[in-house]
Amino acid sequence: MTDDREPAAALVSAADGGDPRALARLISLVENGSPQLRGVMKLIAPRTGRARVVGLTGAPGVGKSTITGALVRAYRGREERVGVLAVDPTSPFTGGALLGDRVRMQEHATDGGVFIRSMASRGHLGGLSWAVPQALRILDAAGFDVVLIETVGVGQAEVAIASLADSTLVIVAPGMGDSVQAAKAGILEIADIFVVNKSDRPGAQETVRDLRTMLAMAPHRDEGAWKPPIVSTSAASGEGIEDLVGRLDAHAEWLAATGERDRKRLARARDEISAMAIAELTQRLSVLPGEANLEKLAGLVASGKLDPYSAADELING
Repeated sequence: MTDDREPAAALVSAADGGDPRALARLISLVENGSPQLRGVMKLIAPRTGRARVVGLTGAPGVGKSTITGALVRAYRGREERVGVLAVDPTSPFTGGALLGDRVRMQEHATDGGVFIRSMASRGHLGGLSWAVPQALRILDAAGFDVVLIETVGVGQAEVAIASLADSTLVIVAPGMGDSVQAAKAGILEIADIFVVNKSDRPGAQETVRDLRTMLAMAPHRDEGAWKPPIVSTSAASGEGIEDLVGRLDAHAEWLAATGERDRKRLARARDEISAMAIAELTQRLSVLPGEANLEKLAGLVASGKLDPYSAADELING
């Protein structure tokens, strides 16, 4: 069994061999901001860039975990290795151990081709914008063909997390008002595929119609742009999942053919570097000694003895 003191090379080698404990340890290093990460990332960098990343977002209760489980089953049927990151940006207390997600995906727990992990920022500087891309890199380098990122709700954090995905699914369900909520939250712009889950319930066709109306009212897309399809599913019974996987395959082909996949991944790398640099700078600024100490400057600004612009200048110059 691995521990934090085990050399980076041994951890990476074990993870590459499919050891789930090594994978779990590597992602724990990410969440805890371990100094070992520098060595790990140097070792895995040449092995990355192969996995497809699919993001799933939507309001609580629409069936994201059920759809995630159904997609895992579908990809495993094609003998592809699947990683799942269940992301909780809102829980500084529990560390994001989303027990419910794990229970719902229990059928995959003993499958060596599936790795499921709950993640949260756990108070680390830079939060999920820092941690999730590195967890993705680890799963990518370990040879997973598909990585699914499932978020806990709809909001700005989920929009940011969706930017990490090659393909983003926005999931709604009839009778919950989520199609309107999706438009309000700005989710409309980031969806590559809309999924109307629980489509066997009353109101499913009205939800599909609402989404079509919203898409028709959205700003005009370029001629060659991807047009988000609407897929109806009943994930609990598996209905519509084959169609959904087919749409995801079509989107992946479009991304590759248009060069959009490379553009997305370049933007992802740029955001990752920026988040890491800002986190490091924030850490350094918080521990500056003497006159440029952040706490001292904050006290001066709060008491009206110094303006925030001057304080910021002093902090940077310090």
